Amino acid sequence: MNRTLTILAAGACALAGLAAPVQAAPDMALTRLDCGTPQAPTPVNQRFSDTYAYGDLKIQFVFSCYLIKHGDDYMLWDTGHAMTAPNVAPKVSLVDQLAQLKLNPDQIKVVGISHFHADHTGQVASFPKATVLIGKGDWDAISAPAPAQGVNAAPFAAWLKGESKVEPLANDKDVFGDGSVIVLNTPGHTPGHHSLLVKLAQTGAVLISGDAVHFRENYDTGGVPWFNFDRAQSLASIDRMKKIAANAKATVIIQHDARDVDKLPAFPAAAK
Repeated sequence: MNRTLTILAAGACALAGLAAPVQAAPDMALTRLDCGTPQAPTPVNQRFSDTYAYGDLKIQFVFSCYLIKHGDDYMLWDTGHAMTAPNVAPKVSLVDQLAQLKLNPDQIKVVGISHFHADHTGQVASFPKATVLIGKGDWDAISAPAPAQGVNAAPFAAWLKGESKVEPLANDKDVFGDGSVIVLNTPGHTPGHHSLLVKLAQTGAVLISGDAVHFRENYDTGGVPWFNFDRAQSLASIDRMKKIAANAKATVIIQHDARDVDKLPAFPAAAK
């Protein structure tokens, strides 16, 4: 009997020795970046509501991008306007903003692109070493023989030539494999539009909209711009975002709404 117990105990110790060590959660941070110069407040009733729901409402649009630190890895979410964009070009490039954080472009492992419009893709060419994550529908539009009007394909030249790596996403993507950063499939604004969910230790979950919605009233009332690719998909994606935000107790950041972007610390500080 004693010999049997000894063997069992030895076996248990051996199994314990083979057990994988518990890994500490990665150090994470979310930094907002300036990706364009705001214009004057914009009337939104006609362009941003196909039911003309907003009357005389004017919104101060901003252009924002985001840096996600995940341990020793870095991800950019959207790359904003090009520095040559008339009237709305950023005052400081993404590369120069990263330099203020003591980072260089080659340290960016992943660039997530919400969709193919120029105010979200303008500086992507600065990060040729990064893997681009983008919705399949949008990548199909970028890589088409003759990209349609509004599809900002030119900055993706390195990825189109196969010199840089791209991963077209048909659905969600758990970027680092631990559930902390998830690219969410939210089509409607464009065929392959995606949003981003980031889970931080202190701040909690943060849901970054892309252009699934453009401002708070748009989000609250299910407003659909007349130029969206698909109205039904747009409404379904807004509904999905609201349910994810509720379930994850997430702070929603609408990328074009200064009121939402200001929920995060001002650059160079970061949410953690």
